[in-house]
Parts: sequence; C-alpha cells; structure tokens
Amino acid sequence: MTNSPRRRSDRLLHLAVALFGIGILAVVGIFLTPIVSDSEPGLWLYLLAMLVPVGFLLGLGFALWSGRRAR
Repeated sequence: MTNSPRRRSDRLLHLAVALFGIGILAVVGIFLTPIVSDSEPGLWLYLLAMLVPVGFLLGLGFALWSGRRAR
C-alpha cells in the first residue's frame, strides 16, 4: 500500500456521492411522508431533494476530469 495523500478529485467523488445519497433519501422521505402521516412533506425535504442533480453533475465532472489522458 502506498501512503499517497488524497487527491482533490477523490474528495470531489466523495462529495458527489454524499450529496446524491442525501438527495435520494430526501426523495424517499417525500414519498413516505404521506404514507406514514397525514401531512404534506416539508419544504426542507424538497430543497434536499435538489441535491440529487447536484451530486450527479459533480460525479459526472469527476468522471470526465479523472478520465483525461496523461501526456
């Protein structure tokens, strides 16, 4: 094993996965709220759900950035 420091792009991938995961959990929460209770989902769930495309775009940017050829 090498003890190389984490690259900035590795952090970008972790951030993308975290944001995407939080957004997916919010989407699940939006669908489960009316089933579990008789109330509407809160605005904060809808705002958190908007993290799904943000995480997706960051992951796409990571894939494009890490796929560059070395010269």
